[in-house]
Amino acid sequence: MEGPGERLDELRASLGRVEQRIARACEAAGRDRAEVTLIVVTKFWPASDVRLLAELGVRDVAENRDQEAAAKAAACAGLPLRWHFVGQLQTNKARSVLAYADYVHSVDRPKLVRALSAAAEQRAGGEVAALVQVALEKEEDGGAGDGGRGGAAPEDVSGLAEEIMRAPGLRFAGLMTVAPLEGAYAGRPAAAFERVAELSRSLRVAAPAATMVSAGMSADLEEAIAAGATHVRVGSAVLGVRPPLR
Repeated sequence: MEGPGERLDELRASLGRVEQRIARACEAAGRDRAEVTLIVVTKFWPASDVRLLAELGVRDVAENRDQEAAAKAAACAGLPLRWHFVGQLQTNKARSVLAYADYVHSVDRPKLVRALSAAAEQRAGGEVAALVQVALEKEEDGGAGDGGRGGAAPEDVSGLAEEIMRAPGLRFAGLMTVAPLEGAYAGRPAAAFERVAELSRSLRVAAPAATMVSAGMSADLEEAIAAGATHVRVGSAVLGVRPPLR
């Protein structure tokens, strides 16, 4: 079993490699490196890794399951971190998630907007940044596809954004997406991210401050940055292959 010093060195090296990729992608796209925020997705990894990441200067971390995230955030209380929730979210978990998260990337239905708004009004941490998750695979079926998939159909994004803008305690921050595995954009991450960037530009007419475009992960962060992503969510390229669930 490796010690904390070895793990720190390992994380420092992997963060350096990811930083080089982001810097090269920004240069290729003619963008300032400061325009892109790295969010490290720490799901399935221990709180000790989060503490090491904070020591290495990481400030933004993401989780996708409330039970794991709540325990990890509590174990890392006091560290200068911003917590992002990126997983599908049940309405009855809204209050729990907002106990630690300042950003929710996965808003995909009006009922969730209402639940988050109610929870945000009761918390002491100020407004919550809410992003609409765009499911491009739903573009062709009007959103009537597999109900198990997270995200809103592109035609529903504007209405959801308006719901967030009207909701007390919430701030409409922008859009999030994952490169789809099916549909017209499957295997075409660059085209997928361009489509979301187009949606983002159209929404900024009414919401000029909603500049976040959360897109791109370990395998496709370059394509996302080329399309204008402001936040990339990277897990395995920083932390390694996830340990098996027990």
